[in-house]
Amino acid sequence: MPKKGSKEVESLQMEYSAKVIKYNEKISIWNGAASIITNSFITSFIPLFAIGVLGASNQQIGLLSSLPPLMSMIAMIPGAIWINKLESKKKFTAMTLLVARFFLLLLIFIPFITFAQQAWILVVIIALMNLPTAITTLSWQSFIGDIIPDSRRGQFFSERSRILTIVGMVVTFSTGISLNFFEKDAAYPYQGLFLLGFLFGVLEVYFLLKHIEKKRVKVVKKERQSPTVLIKKLMKEKKYITFLVCAVIFNFGWQMAWPLFSIYQINDANATAIWISLFAVANQISQILSYKWWAKKADKWGNSVMLFVAGIGMAVAPILTILSTNLVYLVVINFFMGIFVAGTVMLLFNQLLHVSPENDRTAFLANYNIILGGIGFIAPQFGVLLLEMASMSFAMITSASIRLIGGLLFLVVVLTIDKKSKTDKKIELTI
Repeated sequence: MPKKGSKEVESLQMEYSAKVIKYNEKISIWNGAASIITNSFITSFIPLFAIGVLGASNQQIGLLSSLPPLMSMIAMIPGAIWINKLESKKKFTAMTLLVARFFLLLLIFIPFITFAQQAWILVVIIALMNLPTAITTLSWQSFIGDIIPDSRRGQFFSERSRILTIVGMVVTFSTGISLNFFEKDAAYPYQGLFLLGFLFGVLEVYFLLKHIEKKRVKVVKKERQSPTVLIKKLMKEKKYITFLVCAVIFNFGWQMAWPLFSIYQINDANATAIWISLFAVANQISQILSYKWWAKKADKWGNSVMLFVAGIGMAVAPILTILSTNLVYLVVINFFMGIFVAGTVMLLFNQLLHVSPENDRTAFLANYNIILGGIGFIAPQFGVLLLEMASMSFAMITSASIRLIGGLLFLVVVLTIDKKSKTDKKIELTI
């Protein structure tokens, strides 16, 4: 045993048998199903609740998109420190997840508050909820990266995403139909959703704890991992840095339009709960149909090439959206968008795991999430600012342009960095 403070102890994950991996994959799908049900209530209907029930302004809708990433950024540094010290990530992830889901209970009481503007209270609660949510996400990413080997990730995550999207689609559509029976400004249907969301959150924690996680083997390292050492390691990983640059630019263009879509659909197109659910369902159906295609093509051509393809599709989406306020047309556009959302989400996560060294994965993931948290705070506010200063069309076209640049940069990575790495590898093998 090393003396206290003399050397750092690093944990390395033990290998899992094929039987255990298969079991963990099955439990992960059940855990994800409970998660997607809870998240469907939040992501699809919070904007409608904010605008229709609480009378939220454009600025407040923008903050609902931008403050959560800021909270995520704040939570990442202490989260990464805690996670790096853990022998078992499962229990820690479950604990932070339960805290995050508890905030859903607080949302139930917002309509009863009369001494302050309710929309601002919603913004604050959603922001604070993302402190434990961010730590949970980081811990889960690191945890799932440990228990699912690299060779299985592409196939597993495409299948998992397909199943979860089906679940989310059914939940979103049935919720939209249910809400349509109530008045637009009625609060109690949403309060019921938040209570259900909490209950499914508890179920989510239960399935998370059912995963099999082996105790991590401790080995002694000669050097302490100071922040300076970690930064140097980050800078040395050329593939990681180039991916990070591309992801930052692409995500800025992607996330700046998030509040714009909600504002356009609800205020400009006058979409009700049933139409909001139809938008989400159309988006999810196309995701279901396209996940396997993205996984197959990524195995053949690589994540970066397919991220370029996904980026082109994502760039077209904002422009197509603002061409009409016809609700049926917007359903079709959301179907089209879902194809590229499926590829973007899956490929970004797979590529992040691919370019993050296994021994320092948590630190690399935390760095990525911290930077993306900053982008997630700035980008939606920038989108709303362009909307207020110019117009919806100008803001959407700007988003499309930045997305296009990000997509093209992924192609540049393929033609330069990836190609050079393959050439160097061939030379090494020849020598």
